[in-house]
Amino acid sequence: MHMREIILISVSGTDKPGLTNKLTKVLSEYKINILDVGQAVIHATLSLGILIEIPPESESSPVLRDILFKAHELELNVKFKPIDVQEYEDWVRAQGKPRYIITILGKQITALHMHEISEIISQNKLNIDSIKRLSGRKSLHNAHDNLRASVELTVRGEPDDIASMRSKFLDISRELGIDISFQIDNMYRRNRRMVAFDMDSTLIQAEVIDELAKAAGVGEQVAAITEQAMQGNIDFTESFRQRLALLAGLDEQVLASLADNLPITQGAENLISTLRKIGYKTAIISGGFEYFGKYLQRRLGIDYVFANQLEIKDGKVTGKVCGQVVNAERKAEILRELAKKEQISLDQVIAVGDGANDLPMLSIAGLGIAFNAKPVVKKSARHSISNLGLDGILYLIGVRDRDLLIQGDV
Repeated sequence: MHMREIILISVSGTDKPGLTNKLTKVLSEYKINILDVGQAVIHATLSLGILIEIPPESESSPVLRDILFKAHELELNVKFKPIDVQEYEDWVRAQGKPRYIITILGKQITALHMHEISEIISQNKLNIDSIKRLSGRKSLHNAHDNLRASVELTVRGEPDDIASMRSKFLDISRELGIDISFQIDNMYRRNRRMVAFDMDSTLIQAEVIDELAKAAGVGEQVAAITEQAMQGNIDFTESFRQRLALLAGLDEQVLASLADNLPITQGAENLISTLRKIGYKTAIISGGFEYFGKYLQRRLGIDYVFANQLEIKDGKVTGKVCGQVVNAERKAEILRELAKKEQISLDQVIAVGDGANDLPMLSIAGLGIAFNAKPVVKKSARHSISNLGLDGILYLIGVRDRDLLIQGDV
């Protein structure tokens, strides 16, 4: 009786329908066991790998001869590599190592980007298992039509220092103008269920309180306090009360006019409509005003809104809020309450914000994303997006552009 044989069959050539069917038909005639299989197609060029086990009662020569003949008939190149059984067993044991997902996002992805990122991966003794493109194919004639690119890498191993690795990725992001997300690949990563957004400077491209202040003639005073708060140099609750007091006497009609002209962030409408289609819940958790949050809820189809309720008397803003101020701690508390209400783990929640007062919320979410954020917020958050619109978040949950083009059942 022969010893067990393990052989890696590598096939390459022009892709066309039926190739895998014809090759595996040959293998099936010899009752071959397939231990692993993988395929990629780039620009109609196939790369197929099949790791096979030859049964002890069979010989490899006839199998390989018939595969060689079939590959020649199909105009394919084929290579055979014997694999030592102990080498195979070591490889099997390695699958218990942690897996991570590295997502690259930018206007375009260059060889320099891939080189710098793979250098850090290599330095941390991680191995790249697979690479796939998430963004759509780009026409050279209409390059301006699709100024976004995303690639997802699956890597395996134990990083020497995750904090240092993240820091190096952040440095590359800043220097080369791309975003790099580094997530552990676990069951939660594939089963997110809710996205919670900050409102001002995240879901909309404005700080509403600053816009109201301009209308009230106190724009510069309020903007200065806002900037200090966003940088984390002044307590949010105190700064909020100071700014709000300056708005006393503002006519309620100004709110309606401002709501009608809120500048929605690029990609927000596409993101939220897509999230709804795939069953996500969405929420606004904001230190801004409920009045505007409710407007966005109606316009975008958002499930929950939590924000500060402006006190209005006799058609005028009083400069006070009703109830508890939604500050940094309250945002995190609301996120916990929402996850409990939806009966999901916090690991299944994505939180998105831009300011220092969003950090507690971002830190407890399974995926916390700093969006167009200040450097201090980017450094503290585990993930950030600065080079694409808000719908770049879809890439971080593994949604491909082509998924959005295909509707209905196949």
